[in-house]
Amino acid sequence: MAKRTDTQPPAPHTADSHGLIRVHGARVNNLKDVSIEIPKRRLTVFTGVSGSGKSSLVFDTIAAESQRLINETYSAFVQGFMPTLARPEVDVLEGLTTAIVVDQQRMGADPRSTVGTATDANAMLRILFSRLGKPHIGPPGAYAFNVPSVRASGAITVERGAKKTVKATFNRTGGMCTRCEGRGAVSDIDLTQLYDDTKSLAEGAFTIPGWKSDSQWTVQVYAQSGFVDPDKPIRKYTKKELQDFLYGEPVKVKVNGVNLTYEGLIPKIQKSFLSKDKEAMQPHIRAFVERAVTFTTCPECEGTRLSEGARSSKIKRVSIADACAMQISDLAKWVRGLDEPSVAPLLSALQQTLDSFVEIGLGYLALDRASGTLSGGEAQRVKMIRHLGSALTDTTYVFDEPTAGLHPHDIQRMNGLLLRLRDKGNTVLVVEHKPETIAIADHVVDLGPGAGQAGGTVCFEGTVEELRAGDTITGRHFDDRASLKETVRKPTGALEIRGATTHNLQGVDVDIPLGVLVVVTGVAGSGKSSLVHGSLPHRSGAPGEGVVSVDQTPIRGSRRSNPATYTGLLDPIRKAFAKANGVKPALFSSNSEGACPTCNGAGVIYTDLAMMAGVATICEVCEGKRFDASVLDHHLGGRDISEVLAMSVDEAEEFFGAGEAHTPAAQRVLRRLSDVGLGYLTLGQPLTTLSGGERQRLKLATHMAEKGGVYVLDEPTNGLHLADVEQLLGLLDQLVDSGKSVIVVEHHQAVMAHADWIVDLGPGAGHDGGRIVFEGTPAELVADRSTLTGEHLAAYVGG
Repeated sequence: MAKRTDTQPPAPHTADSHGLIRVHGARVNNLKDVSIEIPKRRLTVFTGVSGSGKSSLVFDTIAAESQRLINETYSAFVQGFMPTLARPEVDVLEGLTTAIVVDQQRMGADPRSTVGTATDANAMLRILFSRLGKPHIGPPGAYAFNVPSVRASGAITVERGAKKTVKATFNRTGGMCTRCEGRGAVSDIDLTQLYDDTKSLAEGAFTIPGWKSDSQWTVQVYAQSGFVDPDKPIRKYTKKELQDFLYGEPVKVKVNGVNLTYEGLIPKIQKSFLSKDKEAMQPHIRAFVERAVTFTTCPECEGTRLSEGARSSKIKRVSIADACAMQISDLAKWVRGLDEPSVAPLLSALQQTLDSFVEIGLGYLALDRASGTLSGGEAQRVKMIRHLGSALTDTTYVFDEPTAGLHPHDIQRMNGLLLRLRDKGNTVLVVEHKPETIAIADHVVDLGPGAGQAGGTVCFEGTVEELRAGDTITGRHFDDRASLKETVRKPTGALEIRGATTHNLQGVDVDIPLGVLVVVTGVAGSGKSSLVHGSLPHRSGAPGEGVVSVDQTPIRGSRRSNPATYTGLLDPIRKAFAKANGVKPALFSSNSEGACPTCNGAGVIYTDLAMMAGVATICEVCEGKRFDASVLDHHLGGRDISEVLAMSVDEAEEFFGAGEAHTPAAQRVLRRLSDVGLGYLTLGQPLTTLSGGERQRLKLATHMAEKGGVYVLDEPTNGLHLADVEQLLGLLDQLVDSGKSVIVVEHHQAVMAHADWIVDLGPGAGHDGGRIVFEGTPAELVADRSTLTGEHLAAYVGG
């Protein structure tokens, strides 16, 4: 055999030269002509203060363009069913691979969406029971709580050649409980919250917000319908009158010569209030709905959502309702014990899905848990499940703070999963603030230097060691460690919780000290949120001790919503403009009378191009200012309304602080926005462009105006940069020093170290948790080291 004598390595193949994702001239949101090269098949972490442009670069530029290009490979017919994506504002994007985005968007709060339906585990269980369940009740749909049973018979006309009428019968067995319609809960309306039965309709019996007896059309329909006597007190109605008043079928009636529809009060309330999303309601309407409607477990299906037939079919004495109610780690053991060769592929796939839950740290959930009750971190990990066992390689995985909602103990496991995805030959891009995850990166990109207009540039690229030595905000704060407080505050009282059993809590008794900063902590799934959100708001009976809860539900807002409208800041501004110019306040709203007639106050004109990306062009009439030209002739302090909405919070605070524009009501709101670190936001910036961290702080600023003695915050460090955590601690101190009691559900060691009192739940997750494993000061927890939290906090403070 001939031997090679030259020792020259073979020339690299041209295909191997594409090892980088190149971005040139990115200008999405606040990015300022960003140009960057990201190595493929490596773990790259993007850092920077909240609002610095991380999500704009990773999600809105790289991932968005990748998904748009993939969508373009489908036919125009298929693209018509897909979301239309515009090309990001960027000069060059090269070296892209298929992007899989795993974000923190909460799963839909649809009452029929559960962990099982969101991950296909329910679909596999339904097939399993339809094949092995005894007695056999039907196909997989017979075990689905989203499928109602249907029966029909009659004549149908078939138009094929000559028309002919044939008799047909149709029968489908579904698993939906008929009483609660697959929701697991039935709503009861408290009639005493709808009307005062000692009064007549003419005397104003209705107590529903906005229903005034004299002029309101809705009320006139009831009073002049002829079904009830408007001058008789409601409690004296006959049985028939009460039935018509509460449950009457829709029927046309004439009121003052106008044709209107009359229907019973209960269906009317259900359509006008209960069919709407509670988060989108005005505060006083939401308060009314929470008072008037009580949800109780469905007595017919006992909360399982399933019909009697679906519950009667069992495998080894376990029904599908029992299987879905089990903790997933227990369900995985049960499935492993089933040995049926006829369904072996199905059992294998189901086993893999359930094992992925356990591996990712969600083994404590149950498949019947409503997906709307998951935290942002849990929702993100549920979405990760379908990617864990994937055989795909050379894919770009994009994660948005995958450690959100994770205890330091769980972060190590998440890091292992990210590294495993990378080691399979994938490009992993992670937006993250936690130093524990930044530390495992192969490559770090730091954006900044500030937030909003002060951000949008790349301050650093390189390794973690180079970041530590670099002079960026992230580099300087990378090794920051909060120290334990020398002295802690003394409580002024206590909130008593007795026998708490929400979700996995095991009859917890605890006294939460008042007047101090309390941190409730523990591993993910140990019962923290169940204790705080499930027990506290219902036990705030002490006078002045109203509970203000700032949770992680997302802010809902269209591109017409902005910080000024969301916080209520626009009301005093509109009134100040109206008073100074002697006109109506409604003129200074771009959603009302003052709107530019051409673009209806949107500032841009949208052209829908079906399956192509829609085009938005700036309105030529108002030049994007959103207001009618006549409105901009009115000034306050030398500025028109569009110029005021273009101001940052800090500029506006100065503007409304003195001179002709002095408006104390506006200044109070602006100061709260500044206190939570949002001084750089512009008042008219659409809410859709805010980052997750900015939205949560905007919500916190709004809630700070509420009058409550107890503030409950759910992981306020989510989306916060290391440098911002210090400001948050100052804000928490400010709240406590002003006489409030602050209870924080949190995993961040800096917040734990800064607390006056810690309540640690555990020791594990699911049915291994739900107990108090420690109560005391942070110093006692560090000295004790008897819990996982104690060990990690001791390591953090160097104790």
